[in-house]
Amino acid sequence: MDKTIQYRNLVKKILTKHAKLVTSQCTPEMETILSLDEEHDQYLWLQMGWQKYHRVHGITLHLRLHNGKIWIEQDWTENGIANDLLEAGVPHLDIVLGFRHPERRPLTEFAVA
Repeated sequence: MDKTIQYRNLVKKILTKHAKLVTSQCTPEMETILSLDEEHDQYLWLQMGWQKYHRVHGITLHLRLHNGKIWIEQDWTENGIANDLLEAGVPHLDIVLGFRHPERRPLTEFAVA
């Protein structure tokens, strides 16, 4: 199977699993939204709703497939989505921590770009 298709399926599976878990724990005022754009290989998990009188609307997780790698652009998950990707067999060098400044990426165990 082509690596892009494999990573696309894996990202969708992981995001769906996380979203189902969070949805089961959310109050009715909060909504978990997944946007799985296979055409552009952009994958978003958003939280939207109300906490008392405070509006919540934000990106919990943003992943994208770019140049054969999984770029983590935003990650507000508790354990870090990179750990899920590693457990699923994605090599360190196929994961880019896009939320890290390019000069700091070489200090991680992951790909720089």
